[in-house]
Amino acid sequence: MGKRGGTIMKKFGAVVAFIIVIFAAFFVFSNSDVVDRFNPFITKEYVYVQVNQPAKPEDHRFKYNLSGYNAEGKKKNVTFTSSTDLEQGIYLKVLAKGAYTQEWERVKKEDLPKGIEW
Repeated sequence: MGKRGGTIMKKFGAVVAFIIVIFAAFFVFSNSDVVDRFNPFITKEYVYVQVNQPAKPEDHRFKYNLSGYNAEGKKKNVTFTSSTDLEQGIYLKVLAKGAYTQEWERVKKEDLPKGIEW
C-alpha cells in the first residue's frame, strides 16, 4: 500500500472513531428511555401496575414512576406520562421496553395475570 493508501486508511479510521464517540456520548448522556426505545437488545413486555403514587407534573402532563410485575411475576419499574391525572388505585397494563413506555391501558383487577398481588 502506498503513501496515498495509508492516508485514506487514517482518515477512514478517524471517521469510524468519531462515529463511535458520538454513539457512546448518546448512550451515556441521553435519557434512559430514549436509549431503551432504540436498543435492539431490550425486548418489549407488558408490565401490570397499580397507580398508588401521585403523579409529578411535567411539561403539561402527569408523569408516573411505578413498580409493577410482568406476566411471570417479576418486579419491574416503569415510567410513563398521561395527559390526565389518573385515579389512585386503578390498574394499568403498560407495554414497556426497559425504561421506555410505548403504551398503556386501564385493566380490571380480575384481568391481572394470576399470582400478581399488591
